[in-house]
Amino acid sequence: MSLSTPDELIAQTKRLVETEKRTELRLRANGGNSVLLVCPPHLEKECIHSLTTHFSPGQYQMIDLEELLLEFVETQQADLPELFDMLKGSVEQIFKAPEGETGPDLFGNIMAAIQHAFSRNLVPVLIRTGALYGSGIDSIHIMESSLVMKASLPLLLLYPATRADGQLLFLSRRPASKYRCMIIE
Repeated sequence: MSLSTPDELIAQTKRLVETEKRTELRLRANGGNSVLLVCPPHLEKECIHSLTTHFSPGQYQMIDLEELLLEFVETQQADLPELFDMLKGSVEQIFKAPEGETGPDLFGNIMAAIQHAFSRNLVPVLIRTGALYGSGIDSIHIMESSLVMKASLPLLLLYPATRADGQLLFLSRRPASKYRCMIIE
């Protein structure tokens, strides 16, 4: 179903999260526990405004990925030139450490913010997800994490994308993965 305004997209999502049974959402999300709110990239600001207007801070936690990226860069500022030089062929490891490695990375910060929302019994809502573009962190890494999959509340992602030939394109450029989530557009 295609919704015509940001307010309609947000209202539909709010009804889904607040009224449907959790098992129904998981069934409609192909076993996942996430809802992808697809908005045209040029309407992202309006959708964010609608989210902050209609979603109560007592039920939802907005997580701004652009802010998390900037905070990460600020805290790692001294090490970034050396890391970029060292990891020329795999710069994405600066933002998402390889499996089994520990250390500060953007992915860990995102997951900590989601965990914080869940621990406060709030639905985490990721906004400005375009900040992930080129970082090596894909929405699927977040949606299919055990933290999100096992949570009692869903994860919501505002996803700036368009459709072309039936394919969902993140930021109108990159084909989306086969997400295990419910898609509302």
